[in-house]
Parts: sequence; C-alpha cells; structure tokens
Amino acid sequence: MMAGYAVKGNDIEAGGKNGGGGLYPGMMENPQMRWAFIRKVYVIVFAQLFICTAVSAAMFFTPAVKTFMATTNGLIALIVLVILTFILSIAMGFCSQKHPWNYVLLGLFTVSMAFMIGVVCTYKKGMPIMIAAGVTAVVFVALTLYTFWAAKRGSDFSFLAPFLICALMVLLIFGLIRMFVHMGSIGQLIYGCLGALIFSGFIIYDTDNLIKRFSYDEYIAAASCLFMDIINLFLAILNILEGSD
Repeated sequence: MMAGYAVKGNDIEAGGKNGGGGLYPGMMENPQMRWAFIRKVYVIVFAQLFICTAVSAAMFFTPAVKTFMATTNGLIALIVLVILTFILSIAMGFCSQKHPWNYVLLGLFTVSMAFMIGVVCTYKKGMPIMIAAGVTAVVFVALTLYTFWAAKRGSDFSFLAPFLICALMVLLIFGLIRMFVHMGSIGQLIYGCLGALIFSGFIIYDTDNLIKRFSYDEYIAAASCLFMDIINLFLAILNILEGSD
C-alpha cells in the first residue's frame, strides 16, 4: 500500500513538473530551454518584420521608385529580385545551422523579401496596406496564442501537414491560371480568401512545431517559416481587400 502511494505520489509530482511548467503534456525536455529557444525565434522574426516594414515604407513613399517600377527596367529588376530571393532561400536551407553563414544568408533573404514586398506596395493604395498590416498582426497574435493554449491542453497539429501541402499546391495552380485567364475582382477575392485560410493554417502548424519539434539549432529555419507565413498572410489579406473594393 505504501509502495502504491509512493508510485502515485511520484506520478503526481512528475505530472505537476511536466504539465504545470511544460508547454504541453508529457514534455520531457527542459521548459526553460524551450522557452529560451522560442524567445530567440520570435526576436529574429520581429527583426525581420521591422526590416521589411522599414524598406517597404521607404519604397512606398518614394515617388522615384514607383516611377521606376512602372518601366521595363523595373519589371526586369523585379524578375531578378524574385530569382535572387529563391536562390537565397535554397542556400539558407542548406546553411541554416552553419554559423555565421546562416545569419548572413538570413539577412540577405530578409532584405530581398523586404524589397519584394516594397515593390508590391508601390502598386497598391496606402489605406488597404495599413488595414492588411493591422489585420495580419491581429490574426497572427490570435493564432499564436490559440496554438500555445491548445498545445498546453494536449492538442497536436502535426496532422495539418499533408492538408496544407495539398492546399498550397491548389493555390499555386490557381495563381498560375489567374496569370493566363482574367477572373476579375471575384477571382482575386477567392484567391485571397484561399491564401488567408492556408497561411493561417501554416501559422498554427509552424507554431506547433516551434513548441514541440524544432531542435534548438533550427532557430533560423523556425524563424524563416513564421516570417514567410506572416508575409504570405499579409499578401492574401491585401488581395481580399482589393478584390472586395
């Protein structure tokens, strides 16, 4: 009987240690180390967002940039920028754990993405951009808090991976069709709604991975995933606003 009580007491103690201070039930790693990793990732993400916002705002409020992007040379520059961003993303995947190249490539990738978003903003109006940015911030914070809350209660979102990949492929195909078939504002609205749903799902999925699965050395990969989720959600909401205008 005493042995049974001791076992029960140990179970309660273990449950209180892992369940009370842990981020999810049955957490075996040190919660303080995982929290330190999470804070590091969010610091990187917020730094990326700050750079992206600063560059985009500077491009939007510079008339010469808008004039240049309306020319053929501006289109060529955009194509080069897209190719460069793609190359940097691949290189960053190979060097995400090689210091200091991971930080160098992350910085270049962030600046490249910032210029791409800046180019997009030069073709848009100021009010939809502000609204899209505000809605994106609210949605990201809400989904992040929800994912932490759900993980604490034992929910797991790893099952979303195949659905999100399939949905992303459908979105890409739909985007290619829109390049050749004029769908008007209705097509843009549908595209934006699909994108917002998909990348909201990616925020939940990547946040769940941040809590449970990313190793401590994968802070660059984790930050890049969340950064791209936020950027794509912003662009999707911007499409919704323009499609509904």
